Amino acid sequence: MGDEAEDRHHIKEEEIMEIRSLRRIISAYLNYSDAAEADVKRYESSFKKLSCSHKALLSHLPSKFQKLRRCISINGNFIINMIQAFDPPVDMSRDIDFDEECNSVSGKEQSTFVESYRMAGSSNNIDDHKEAIPSPNMCNDSSLSLNVPLVDVDKVRCIIRYVLRDWAIEGRNERDECYKPILEELQRLFLPPRCLVPGAGLCRLALEISCLGFLCQGNEFSYYMIICSSFILNHTQAAGEWTIYPWIHNNSNFLSDDDQLQPVMFPDIRPASAGITEGFSMCGGDFVEVYSDVSQEGTWDAVVTCFFIDTGHNVVDSPVSRGRQIWINFGPLLYDFADPNGPDEMPVELSLDDVKRISFHYGFDLEMERTVETTYSINRRSMMQNKYFAAFWTMRKRPSRYDPPPALEKVCPLIWPDEYMNTPSPPFGNHRLLHFTNIWSYFWIAHRSHISQRRLHPNKKLLP
Repeated sequence: MGDEAEDRHHIKEEEIMEIRSLRRIISAYLNYSDAAEADVKRYESSFKKLSCSHKALLSHLPSKFQKLRRCISINGNFIINMIQAFDPPVDMSRDIDFDEECNSVSGKEQSTFVESYRMAGSSNNIDDHKEAIPSPNMCNDSSLSLNVPLVDVDKVRCIIRYVLRDWAIEGRNERDECYKPILEELQRLFLPPRCLVPGAGLCRLALEISCLGFLCQGNEFSYYMIICSSFILNHTQAAGEWTIYPWIHNNSNFLSDDDQLQPVMFPDIRPASAGITEGFSMCGGDFVEVYSDVSQEGTWDAVVTCFFIDTGHNVVDSPVSRGRQIWINFGPLLYDFADPNGPDEMPVELSLDDVKRISFHYGFDLEMERTVETTYSINRRSMMQNKYFAAFWTMRKRPSRYDPPPALEKVCPLIWPDEYMNTPSPPFGNHRLLHFTNIWSYFWIAHRSHISQRRLHPNKKLLP
């Protein structure tokens, strides 16, 4: 009985951590417009301090500030619709009542958040989202907008830029540079097998792999990414349906104001009509924790990592380097975590030679390797263009009598029968699953390990 009580306590603690993490992320999204408006007010304040003669030379700036506000409003409208469409894996309306060590949300803030989230969830304007009006309770609620850390504000702005990279025509060059070599390598190596894509981000690469006929599952740790990718995949009705302004939050290196205020329409395709293969799915959770489970042994014939291996804490312990048949990797080694001073946040930072040496130790042979020059979520009209010289390789696992047999003929349990959804312990290790049936089969692996702290890959790597 003592063990059962301890398990229940542990589960409750994990659920509270999950709810708190999601509330923080949703608060960051809902704070987007207020944070951006604060920036515009600072620009206006600086302008007002100029002398009259200088103001006359820059008389166009007040008009630009109003244009920025319009862009912020359009971005905010997209975010509100995205949040209202989000179906979380935990009950966000529940009250959190836990010990002081685990609970940092005051009772007043907590009850206000619950009321606001219920108001957002009760909205019926998703099908008519171009005219969506954010809930006043949700958007004006001070408990959702106060004390949002700057790092969370930056993550939301990163997501807006990442939408361009994965889902806009303007991101096609980067996708061709990064994704096309991976897709060509998969086609060269396989008849369509089962392919796993950790660090799937906004899920365009996983979708493209699925469209080739592969039974593909993406895995993503960041709820910032998961909320946005779910909305694009499950709630977009047409190509070019949405407009965002990804460059308005930085004033550096623009040739003109028009370049900064350039709109981007997305998605460039309608995901539901893209030709995805049945069984396409998304798994939310920590890659190491989920895919080290014994139930995953022999399930995947290929693992594809793109801008991913430098985001983990310990590449030595990564399931990528253990137990897979083919590993295709593309990306740099930019070790830059959101909270390097936090507990257990600093990763083991290895050189490329060390990463490969560890892979060889775990039984991989290098079949192909080259360097690809590419960029990551850049503005091609900017005066500054940061570039990566990304490592691109294919490794194949050496046969071993200890390895499980190839999984090509196995039935991959991606679509759980309905009876599994109603059992307390679904057959996926010890992880709880929630099932969403839409364009993809959306699995949430609720491991709950400080999801909000997963850093987003920044675009600031300067190479000679």
